[in-house]
Amino acid sequence: MKYWPVPNSYSKEIPTNGSPGAFWEDRDDRYHCGVDIYAPEGSKVVAIDSGIVVDIGVFTTSDNNSYWFSTYYIIIKTSDKILFKYAELGEVAVNIGDYVEAGQKIGKVGKVINEDKLPPDAPYYIRELILKGNPSMLHLELYRAPIMEVKPYSGGNFFGRNKPDSLIDPTFFLNGRIKRELRGLEITN
Repeated sequence: MKYWPVPNSYSKEIPTNGSPGAFWEDRDDRYHCGVDIYAPEGSKVVAIDSGIVVDIGVFTTSDNNSYWFSTYYIIIKTSDKILFKYAELGEVAVNIGDYVEAGQKIGKVGKVINEDKLPPDAPYYIRELILKGNPSMLHLELYRAPIMEVKPYSGGNFFGRNKPDSLIDPTFFLNGRIKRELRGLEITN
C-alpha cells in the first residue's frame, strides 16, 4: 500500500476482531466485508494505489434502510489486479475510466447513519457507532480480480457464513502501510 486512504482519519488503528468495523466482523445474521476507517464527514479520501476506476455507484440509501443517508462507492482496479472498493463516500471526485495515481483525491467521507431516524431496534453495531460518535467513515473492501458477484450483500455486509473466495482482508494492506511509515521507508503526505 502506498497511501493511507483517509489522511484526516481519527486514528490509523484498524478495527480488530470484536470491534465494530473490523473485517469479517460477525454481526449475527451477516458478516462485515471490509474495514471501517472513522473520520469527520467531508474528509478527503485518496487512492491507496494507482489504477483505473472501473465502477461507481450508490452504496447506501434510505430506500434500502430508513436510517441510512445516501452514500456512494468507487472501485479502482490496480495493475496487480486487486480491486479496491472505497465506500460510504459523500462525494465522488472521479469518473469511470479515469486513471488515478496513488495519493490522488477520489472523494470525501460521507455520513452514513441518520441518527434522527434510528429505530430502537437498530442492530447493536449501528447503535454502538452512534454512542462512540462515529456516524461517518470510509468503508474499504478489497477483492482479487476477477470478482465473483458477492450475494446476498447489502451495505458492506455479506449474508452468508462462508467468506467469498475473492474477498481479501484489507487489514494486511493497511498494516503494511503503517509499519513502513514507522520505519521511515515512505514519505507521507
